Amino acid sequence: MKIKTKRAVVFISIIAIALVTGILIGLGWDLYDRFALPYKYQSCIEKYSAEYDIPEEIIFSIIKVESSFRAGVTSPVGAMGLMQMMPATFEWLTGDYHLGENLPTVSLYDPEVSIRYGTYYLRYLKDKFGDWNTVLAAYNAGEGKVSKWLKDERYSSDGKTLHTIPFSETESYVKKVNNEIGIYRTLYEK
Repeated sequence: MKIKTKRAVVFISIIAIALVTGILIGLGWDLYDRFALPYKYQSCIEKYSAEYDIPEEIIFSIIKVESSFRAGVTSPVGAMGLMQMMPATFEWLTGDYHLGENLPTVSLYDPEVSIRYGTYYLRYLKDKFGDWNTVLAAYNAGEGKVSKWLKDERYSSDGKTLHTIPFSETESYVKKVNNEIGIYRTLYEK
């Protein structure tokens, strides 16, 4: 009798696993969409995407790579909030030359402030550099470093785009963000 019971448990387990697997396969993109690529803060992202003319999938992707949608995080180097902005960059952007709000850096933990300023900064970098890969490199490494790289023939043949990114961390960052952008674009088309 024990052998029949064990066989029944194994059989029921196999059926349960098959059903769960089938459900997961059938929901594949929906589960991925819901858990791996969240759309948190969507209305805020839509708002600043439209205001600063930055594609939503780029904003979502940067947030995913930078903070995994966790608003209260600080990186080991001191970048803060959803879009992981450095305090010095934020202070510069809040000054009179840019948005003129003079907010305290702790404001970066507010999702709307982080998204607004991160998106504004992306617009600034896009206007300065033009090429999205160069913009992403500047967002990660800083515009000063990228400007130097663009002047160096080892990294840029035209002074406008980078054909080589000399920092492996920045090169990896650009690849990760581009990968997420591709996935978000696929999901948006759906």
